[in-house]
Amino acid sequence: MSDVTVDVDTTTDGTLVIQPHGTLHAEDAVELRQTLVRVLRRIRPLRLVLDLHDLDDLDGINLGTLATACQLGDDHQVVVFLDHSSPSIAERLAAAGVPRHRLRHIGVPFQAGPTGNP
Repeated sequence: MSDVTVDVDTTTDGTLVIQPHGTLHAEDAVELRQTLVRVLRRIRPLRLVLDLHDLDDLDGINLGTLATACQLGDDHQVVVFLDHSSPSIAERLAAAGVPRHRLRHIGVPFQAGPTGNP
């Protein structure tokens, strides 16, 4: 990805957490999509959390990618949640088709657990 970093971690309960940092631009879309498809189709954790607390903005392509991740997760029996997004990003995600129950902790400040995990 361009100037974006993405952290991937697994919590003790097996939840896979992906945390993008910065702004997701169109040139980041292919790598993000490939990562999500690999996680959802091959790794298939019980839950995937996209922790958006450090996401400044994203373009329409990446917005659609995150919305599609929820549908792909349903197809592969992986529950996908989008956590800690800003209210403006949450509204855009909802408009792109992300079900409201998948958007959690909107506008709530991120607080890391004892191991750095949400």
